[in-house]
Amino acid sequence: MQLVLISGLSGSGKSVALKVLEDAGFFCVDNLPSVLLPHLVGHLHSTGYQHAAVAIDVRSGASIAALPHQVEILRGIVSDLRLIFLDSRDDTLIARFSETRRRHPLADEGITLAEAIHREREALEPVAELGHRIDTSDQQANTLRGWIKNFMDLQAAEGLTLLFQSFGFKYGIPTDADLVFDVRCLPNPHYDPKLRPLTGKDQPVIDFLEKVPEVGRMAKDIHDYVATWLPCYIRDNRSYLTIAIGCTGGQHRSVYFAETLARQFGSSARVLVRHRSLKSESLASQPPKAG
Repeated sequence: MQLVLISGLSGSGKSVALKVLEDAGFFCVDNLPSVLLPHLVGHLHSTGYQHAAVAIDVRSGASIAALPHQVEILRGIVSDLRLIFLDSRDDTLIARFSETRRRHPLADEGITLAEAIHREREALEPVAELGHRIDTSDQQANTLRGWIKNFMDLQAAEGLTLLFQSFGFKYGIPTDADLVFDVRCLPNPHYDPKLRPLTGKDQPVIDFLEKVPEVGRMAKDIHDYVATWLPCYIRDNRSYLTIAIGCTGGQHRSVYFAETLARQFGSSARVLVRHRSLKSESLASQPPKAG
């Protein structure tokens, strides 16, 4: 049986993620107390369901604290267990609540929205470390839908998935990054009028960057760092390692590095690529394996 657990901060997109799975044929349950998870799984298994998704968050009250323990129990019951934790920056969450005019589940008299978000973040901190973390700040719903579909397309297998993510520093550092590398010190194709409308996936930009010796040295240094410490992350029983590479706008240099590193690691690991700041790309992609 395949079970997907969805958790995260209110306003981060949990309902969007759950709807994607529902449309894909999953039996979906929203706002389930975590202590009921084993009972639900037992019932679904006995009635023949093969795919289920459950959203669990602070709406279920104090039972959210029991989720890490319930996950350990479920690992011995469910053959394919995945947990997605959705996160966003505080300013993004505040803006979303302001737009929808919905009430935060922890809001009450005498507490501000920012304080409610802070309390929720503290309550969910142990849960955030359990699975694949996705930062939905500044992302449209269609982008999140694509990322969820891409995440679910990964075949269940032992081992760690590397996620190379490009971003623009002017939009902020992604909250889901485990490792962050800054490539802003390298020559910027943005200042070439012919290259400005292109991206790091286009051949003229690739040619421009590969003519710069420092680009090759930087790529090798990042590759060697990740390759050296990857066994430690694997021993830490991680399922995903997100490597964020940032340039100024997230269009050229960071995109080139994310694509290049993904190809280099693609022959020996499960790899995902995301380009957070590319206006022309809303879906995550899996790079071709290195030949």
